[in-house]
Amino acid sequence: MNGLLSRKRGNKNIEGNIMNNKEKIIQNYIEGYNQFDIDKMIADFDESVIFENIQNGEINLTLTGIKEFTVQAEKGKEYFSARKQTITSIKQDEITAIIDIDYYAVLAIDFPNGLKAGQELNMKGKSIFQFLDDKIVKLTDIS
Repeated sequence: MNGLLSRKRGNKNIEGNIMNNKEKIIQNYIEGYNQFDIDKMIADFDESVIFENIQNGEINLTLTGIKEFTVQAEKGKEYFSARKQTITSIKQDEITAIIDIDYYAVLAIDFPNGLKAGQELNMKGKSIFQFLDDKIVKLTDIS
């Protein structure tokens, strides 16, 4: 994308910098995610938001609308006893913000793929937020 502004966050939290409106919205979403607070996560979503999850280059989940997202997010709360996304960098233009994240979680349940309750996950990922009128209209998570 041309015209993207880029800032590295390093070890600083995004809150430590002067934030524009998109950054405030993203920070609110991340805080909600980390706190298992679904209402906070969706506070800045457009009613017809589209969510996609891409893993290993393939879309494995697509949701349309706040209701579908909320149902999935409530299910997701059962999978983890702790989870934290930390923003390491952000790039943005007028409608898109791309964040790189460090992801940490502790599993709350055993998974069919062999992962066990209590196991810790440490990953890096990326989230792409698309905005219209200060609302998130599309969110894509990539891991």
